[in-house]
Amino acid sequence: MSDLLERLRARGWRLTAQRRVVAEVLDGDHVHLTADEVHARATARLPEVSRATVYNTLGELVTLGEVVEVSTDGRAKRYDPNAHRPHQHLVCSGCGTIRDVHPTGDPLADLPSAERFGFAVAAAEVTYRGLCPDCAAAA
Repeated sequence: MSDLLERLRARGWRLTAQRRVVAEVLDGDHVHLTADEVHARATARLPEVSRATVYNTLGELVTLGEVVEVSTDGRAKRYDPNAHRPHQHLVCSGCGTIRDVHPTGDPLADLPSAERFGFAVAAAEVTYRGLCPDCAAAA
């Protein structure tokens, strides 16, 4: 059973066949699928899964904190099941590929107190941008 499915079972979340297939599609490392990609993969496994069910399930998973919604540069939102392990993202400026990265250091510590403007900063999101090997080779 996938990590996401295990977490959902532990929470007592009702796993219908449709919800289960959405969760299974989201399983794995470096998974950052759009809702349409989730729908396409889910219908390949369970043809009766509707687009509305996929969108509703993704919304519920985000609300539960089991999936993170990732938005980059006005592209379609992507869904990251790696919600419980701190990480940042590396995004290809060409094709939009997203990879999870785990830089060393604390981004909160890198923000000088003079730049906090009195905010009690609780979290930081860092996005690294560049070209993936395929896009760099095509450039």
